[in-house]
Amino acid sequence: MNLEKYIDHTLLKPTATQEEIKTLCIEAQEYNFYAVCVNGSHVNFCKEILRETDIKIAAVISFPLGAMTTKAKIFEAEECLKNGADEIDMVINIGWLKSGEIDKVTSEIRDLKKAIGDKVLKVIIETCYLTDEEKKIACKAAVDAKADYVKTSTGFGSNGASIQDIILMSLAVAGKAKIKASGGIRDAITTKEYISLGVSRIGTSSGVKIVKTQ
Repeated sequence: MNLEKYIDHTLLKPTATQEEIKTLCIEAQEYNFYAVCVNGSHVNFCKEILRETDIKIAAVISFPLGAMTTKAKIFEAEECLKNGADEIDMVINIGWLKSGEIDKVTSEIRDLKKAIGDKVLKVIIETCYLTDEEKKIACKAAVDAKADYVKTSTGFGSNGASIQDIILMSLAVAGKAKIKASGGIRDAITTKEYISLGVSRIGTSSGVKIVKTQ
């Protein structure tokens, strides 16, 4: 199993320096990761380094809280695409979901997808804050809005991905969207287990360790 092609090599900490972002991109090339995942301010710099490669650049939107207005999320996404992003990882409005305003959640995801066109949209539902029923509802909203992926976590919440959540999400999307597992994934054994459950992408800052020990 070529784990590297499942990995979004990730650096999202607020203290990330330009040198650390450069190292992220160099490692992505060395280990042939599928993508790097960064905050929007680093997209242009990553593009300069990765321009001659097939490594994708994923940018996070309304990260990590998801509480920006829809217009602000769209603006941020469009700005990231303009600067060279290939994929968008957006955080849903968790408060809307927990308030039962599902139509607003779905509409926002749909508006984001419309704004970015054929670019990949991953919808972060932040499972650690949701009940199992809310996780199912969030997955359905993403599917109904034509998102490409549903993603477990930002990595900044109280917990990250779990086997239980991956199984639940897989059943909820029923093959109509792919799944990205992220948050707390640090070894090859866990990575392989998620992939065996149908996960298509792994978000991790431990990509180098994972591929070295697979």
